Amino acid sequence: MLRSNREKQQAYEFVSIEELVPHDHLLRKVDKYIDFSFIDEKVRPLYCADNGRPAIDPVVLFKMIFLGYFYGIRSERQLEREIQTNLAYRWFLGLGLTDKVPDHTTISWNRRTRFKDTTIFQDIFDEIVLQAIEHRMVGGRVLVSDSTHVKANANKHQYTKQQVLQNTRDYMDELNGAVEADRKAHGKKPLKPREDVVEKKEIKVSKTDPDSGYMIRDGKPEGFFYLDHRTVDLKYNLITDVHVTPGNVHDSVPYLSRLDRQRERFGFEVEAVALDSGYLTTPICKGLQERGIFGVIAHRRFHPTQGLFPKWKFTYDAERNRYICPLQHELLYRTTNREGYRQYASDPKHCKTCPMLEQCTRSRNHRKVVTRHVWEDSKEWVRNNRLSRSGKYLYRKRKETIERSFADAKELHGFRYCRLRGLQNVREQALMTATVQNMKKMAIHLDRLENRG
Repeated sequence: MLRSNREKQQAYEFVSIEELVPHDHLLRKVDKYIDFSFIDEKVRPLYCADNGRPAIDPVVLFKMIFLGYFYGIRSERQLEREIQTNLAYRWFLGLGLTDKVPDHTTISWNRRTRFKDTTIFQDIFDEIVLQAIEHRMVGGRVLVSDSTHVKANANKHQYTKQQVLQNTRDYMDELNGAVEADRKAHGKKPLKPREDVVEKKEIKVSKTDPDSGYMIRDGKPEGFFYLDHRTVDLKYNLITDVHVTPGNVHDSVPYLSRLDRQRERFGFEVEAVALDSGYLTTPICKGLQERGIFGVIAHRRFHPTQGLFPKWKFTYDAERNRYICPLQHELLYRTTNREGYRQYASDPKHCKTCPMLEQCTRSRNHRKVVTRHVWEDSKEWVRNNRLSRSGKYLYRKRKETIERSFADAKELHGFRYCRLRGLQNVREQALMTATVQNMKKMAIHLDRLENRG
């Protein structure tokens, strides 16, 4: 016998929203183990104390934002509709079954006006990390960093070409000092002061999102992107730092400054870091060595000229400061250039009659030149770290931590594409995505500990 349930839709029932939300629901765990009381204190300076209409509770406002990132709801309008019909969302926000859901324009207005040009999203991210530290879920001893591309909300065919200044490297003053000291130690005259030359390059600038950068990388899609530079702690894979740059900024540029920020902000006593090959630069290797941090960086494969000996065929003699070629001839020091590279050259008299000349150099004067950076010792120290037992273990952990963090952000939290345009809005999306990832991991872990106990 067929029965219809249509008449039950008109029936009245006395129910409690508390009973309708499952006890093992994720939002119950988040609400139990994450303390949101700090939000009131953070946003109080942004509100007027004695003027204007009563504002929506800031905790409710940010919980709405968190819901959008928890469940990958890209539209604020859609978020409002989801909250209207989802009992768990209502319970999380403290709304009853008949309470009016805050309008989606409330979130938009606060983002565009009240929270614009503030550090509120960074502050909230930091507070969640501090809570994780209190729960002993962040050790701050071993950190893993990498970057991932996020597609900008821009058409890659709509752009203009502009001449812009080259990125100034913040280590240039230190490098210039090292070059002068190295030349003096080798009895060379100081280099003449270089006239200030403004170096420019031509880049593509998007018409729809000028803050994004046109990215061209091997094995990566081409177009306008942002880069999310992220650091995770090895202990429980919690995210400890998020930094967003245009897609045409090299991974290594912001690394050391972001590392120092974590050490200062959270008091981390970093002992080791694991990085991808994009970070294998002499300034980073030197910076890690100076900070006393065990650096493990993936090997970067360089492709030598076809048919010629690779550089590793030439052995460096540190005591005598010279290179030895495969046939045991010496390459003596000549000079140190502005870029910080020492030049070691062979004797053309030996090379001219060498049976391996064609495999060594194609120069017209039969002279082989090998270069070595003044900070090359730091890079070799990092290479030796990678080949050690501890280094191999740390690098294996890299793909299990930072790569997993990026994958969860893109697959579960809608971080494959930028929701909005502009560096500030993308930074908000990156910070809030990382914040909900941390909250989810903390809540699940703490709930397991409690049930296990």
